[in-house]
Amino acid sequence: MELSVPFILASGSPRRSRLLEQIGIPFQVKVSDVSEEFNGRAAPSEIVQALALQKAEKVAEHYTDSLTLGADTIVVLDDTILNKPANESEAFEMLRKLSGRSHFVFTGIALVHPGSGRKVTAYEKTRVTFAPMSDAEIHQYIATGSPLDKAGAYGIQDDRGALFISGIEGDYYNVVGLPLHRLYSTLKKHFSDLFQP
Repeated sequence: MELSVPFILASGSPRRSRLLEQIGIPFQVKVSDVSEEFNGRAAPSEIVQALALQKAEKVAEHYTDSLTLGADTIVVLDDTILNKPANESEAFEMLRKLSGRSHFVFTGIALVHPGSGRKVTAYEKTRVTFAPMSDAEIHQYIATGSPLDKAGAYGIQDDRGALFISGIEGDYYNVVGLPLHRLYSTLKKHFSDLFQP
């Protein structure tokens, strides 16, 4: 799948880059410096779409002939948002809370095309269930360093992180950080004129 305009990913996430490579969309990475602060009173679906749009708009200002994709992912447990842990201690507390329970992962996407003035957002929601984890298992996982740069302190695509997930309802790729079907359907619905024939 190719577009008739340059496609930009406004994210430094290696996971999102790998997913775009997987579906064969040529793209460039231009990292947005937008702060990931949000209004805690807003619904998770609104938060991720707003942050994704801020990221896409910030980058699109400098690449007006391109289509820019922004994305943001959050983990929600009992109406509490679990961000990226600040340190190992925080990662441990997050994983203890997730152990043996279900939570939701929200990813918002935003597509901005300055050339036509179009700005479109969408989101995906996935339910993830963790098996019970011992303190020793949590410490071993944290020791890999993997949980420290991920919302909720885990990655479903990690070698070890995958061991603790006993169930998933919804889009797997959403949990990785980019809901591929939602992205594709949004592109088809709102930007079909930019597809290469």
